[in-house]
Amino acid sequence: MKNDVLHRIRTGRDAFSKGQKRIATFVLENSDKAAFMTASRLGQAVQVSESTVVRFAAELGYDGYPQMQQALQELIRGQLTSVQRIRASDERIRGVDTVAEVMQRDVDSIHAAIAQIDRQEFSRVAEMLTGAERIYILGVRSSSFLAGYLNFYLHLVFKNVILVQNTAAGEIYEQLVHIGKGDVLVGISFPRYSIMTVNAVNYAHERGADVVAITDSSLSPLCAAATATLMVRSDMISFVDSMAAPLSLLNALIAEVGRRCKEDVAATFDEMERVWQANSVFRQAEDA
Repeated sequence: MKNDVLHRIRTGRDAFSKGQKRIATFVLENSDKAAFMTASRLGQAVQVSESTVVRFAAELGYDGYPQMQQALQELIRGQLTSVQRIRASDERIRGVDTVAEVMQRDVDSIHAAIAQIDRQEFSRVAEMLTGAERIYILGVRSSSFLAGYLNFYLHLVFKNVILVQNTAAGEIYEQLVHIGKGDVLVGISFPRYSIMTVNAVNYAHERGADVVAITDSSLSPLCAAATATLMVRSDMISFVDSMAAPLSLLNALIAEVGRRCKEDVAATFDEMERVWQANSVFRQAEDA
């Protein structure tokens, strides 16, 4: 992108001070590492002061170093290999209490999501789902668990929900062959973005279906074909993705759809309770 952080560094380096040029060189050559360094650690790596790093961010037009760091993270997150992800996580998770550090990051991710999510877009997505002729849900790799979770609950609300299985790329299109105008495809993908999901989203768009993209940023390749986009950050913890915030978003979306269709939901669970009880699906509480 023309105005991304690396482009700003390349075009502005002639005006940088000597120390800022050292920072620029390091970031351009080691963007995967620099994106997850504090200002202090970045300064130590190139032998300049922390204040020089902060001034460098301001020189690039950012309000502060955290804003520059976030821009760099968004740019490179989808490009990191698993080995680079492990190295980057070492810069952020350095304490001895892994439980506290990882779970606190999940809490912070959910707090950030509350502020980030566009409420009007959220309402629009709920309206699209309640009015759809058919709802297709697709997520692959780590996002497949999110897709399955959303499918499980929407199936209890609607009769027209299809979970697109992703055992092979060709089978995805076989399941989407009837998608078209009036239908909605919910595509879920986070860095590293799956090309299967990107291609399927584009296919659904070309067929005239509405596309809901659930992803992490406007730089996501899902956004170009999306009718509506819900953006929430996954967190990168070593070679795994923390999906705490995306899962929380899905909970909110399911709750909103259920609220809008509360009579149908109540009728469904009325019937399910009868079936569960008749077939002893759940353990009954013993009489006192």
